[in-house]
Amino acid sequence: MYNVMSPKAEEFINHEEILESLAYAKSNKNNRELIDEILAKARLRKGLSHREAAVLLDCELEDKNQEIYALAQQIKKDFYGNRIVMFAPLYLSNYCVNGCEYCPYHAKNKHIARKKLTQEEVAKEVAALQDMGHKRLALEAGEDPVNNPIEYILECIHTIYGIKHKNGAIRRVNVNIAATTVENYQKLKEAGIGTYILFQETYHKESYEKLHPTGPKHDYAYHTEAMDRAMEGGIDDVGLGVLFGLNNYRYDFTGILMHAEHLEQYKGVGPHTISVPRLRRADDIDPDVFDNGISDEVFAKIVACIRIAVPYTGMIVSTRESQACREKVLHLGISQISGASRTSVGGYVEPEPEEENSAQFDVSDNRTLDEVVRWLMEMDYVPSFCTACYREGRTGDRFMTLLKSGQIVNCCHPNALMTLKEYLEDYASEETKAIGDALIEKELDVITNPKVKEKVMDYLANIQNGQRDFRF
Repeated sequence: MYNVMSPKAEEFINHEEILESLAYAKSNKNNRELIDEILAKARLRKGLSHREAAVLLDCELEDKNQEIYALAQQIKKDFYGNRIVMFAPLYLSNYCVNGCEYCPYHAKNKHIARKKLTQEEVAKEVAALQDMGHKRLALEAGEDPVNNPIEYILECIHTIYGIKHKNGAIRRVNVNIAATTVENYQKLKEAGIGTYILFQETYHKESYEKLHPTGPKHDYAYHTEAMDRAMEGGIDDVGLGVLFGLNNYRYDFTGILMHAEHLEQYKGVGPHTISVPRLRRADDIDPDVFDNGISDEVFAKIVACIRIAVPYTGMIVSTRESQACREKVLHLGISQISGASRTSVGGYVEPEPEEENSAQFDVSDNRTLDEVVRWLMEMDYVPSFCTACYREGRTGDRFMTLLKSGQIVNCCHPNALMTLKEYLEDYASEETKAIGDALIEKELDVITNPKVKEKVMDYLANIQNGQRDFRF
């Protein structure tokens, strides 16, 4: 069924259809009857079309907007519970041949410090991340076939998985690198990656080409069709994203939902994650130059409407956003966040001198991982360091089938509690540990199967006695 050849990028991200959808949304933004129909459909938890979601995004009726936020919060709870998955980015290299106008890594930037980690430096960065308590990484690197070939990325993945430091181990590596070939995606799959992530930046083809005037990333079709090739190469889980602030947010909101629909239709499974980064200040980049910036209120509405439209997908917000902003969108649909992130190359081992700035963007949330974990638990979220689904083969359509049926909670909740217990025992401050142990005790009551609950309690006791890496 899903071996049908996918249409080309300009077909599944159809410019005319997006414009018509935006016009439809604008003309119906106060159409109470239609909005009620769309919300009734959304309550079935089966998702919405891009056009229906665009109407909700444009809705100006205050009572209906409150319904949208409440529904997003409920859907998030239904599918993902109160678990928040933790991860950190690891920047390997900022050498890049592209001319992206919004990124300080662009080839013409002659004053940014260019760096590339050696394998020894990768090992030190990983040990530093393990000392914080991280178990899941997202690898980042500029596009440069000489300095950052696929062989370098694969070597780094091999190094990362090989570092066992105290009780630490990186159990899953996700990868965010430039669009590449089916053959290279096969190599990444064989290396044991989790999710392949690639941000589209903007789905507006003309704007995209202007923002990427030089380098291989200029090719809109090749970039936009990358997820098709990744899945062809055997990668089950892919992550979409746009950089809000580059282009009209309504256009890109509609585009990313059309991309999700395309993957569902032609690959049998939609995106594992959708990221919602906003443009941030960085070396050589002033976000005020771009006139498409969005407010925190609009940002929150985008998150809520994506959650309603694509209820099954994980949603990611990074330390680009402030603590206050992250707190607001956590309630509306976010299921994964980064903590204690460094966006510079080699930034975890020791702080980077200002004169050697190699960061991709300024971080807005500078708290330690312990502070982020404690903050989440004080809001009754369960910080999860779980990677069990990847290692148990619950990926792609297998993961989505469990998620859509509501059965994934039977795996996720026990794993979240056990990995949180590992974190508390190995890395947490005394204050965080006390809050976490009380939270785990309370959250055990969520497990209704007596045998599962008994098994989890045994595992928790074993973790306290020094054993590690139990998983359902």
